[in-house]
Amino acid sequence: MSSQPPTSKPQAPDHSPQAFQHGSHNHSVQGQSLDGALQQAGFYPLLVADVVDDALGGRDCLAHLVHLETHFDRAEVRRHITVLVLTEDMLVITHVDDQQLDEAGEQIVAQISTESVPVAQIRSVVLSYMYAQPQNYKPSDPVREVTLSIAWSGGQRLDVGPASCGDPQCEADHGYSGTIAQEDIVLRISAEADGLQAVQDAKLFARALRAVNTGSPAPVRHAPSATHPRPRMGVFANRLSRGHKR
Repeated sequence: MSSQPPTSKPQAPDHSPQAFQHGSHNHSVQGQSLDGALQQAGFYPLLVADVVDDALGGRDCLAHLVHLETHFDRAEVRRHITVLVLTEDMLVITHVDDQQLDEAGEQIVAQISTESVPVAQIRSVVLSYMYAQPQNYKPSDPVREVTLSIAWSGGQRLDVGPASCGDPQCEADHGYSGTIAQEDIVLRISAEADGLQAVQDAKLFARALRAVNTGSPAPVRHAPSATHPRPRMGVFANRLSRGHKR
């Protein structure tokens, strides 16, 4: 990865009241179409759109989630994008990084991975919420952050740390304690970094994925993409788990 690509800057998220109305999974509720979300992200949108259509192999999009991550590495600003597209039978995941080959930044290559996971193989969909000031909670309060975890391959993440007895003066060795979580891909979306609409989009995508995965009535389909897909699917070489700094 390298400094951000020479593309148009992302537009500000839509924070209008209409953008947060609840309802069926359509463009007005989710915020925008897949092509519109890619254009707003501004990370090689034409390239990403073509690769996503390529991976869809002619399947119709039921729901989508576009997540652009930006982080700072010393003097550089680095970005990468993850695109989730749900069809009736597949979850198509596309991840795009870029890499700078020279110091001047004139030679850049894009590294792209795609994976198509049968919906029937998805084992769990976990959506974790974070609310600010829960003691003052009102039904109108928005979610400040969500973490979407999807598992299908049986891969697990183990978090281990020293155990304690709760006594700050105790110096005994209590061993280790930890948690095991199933996850193949984890996306963390916050209102502060990504906008309230992005948090709502993540919730709606998780709802649509659960509906298809459990055999519930499928959500309303999105309108067809403006680009034309080609029948080919890519496969990830490694398990997807985006490294979020917490």
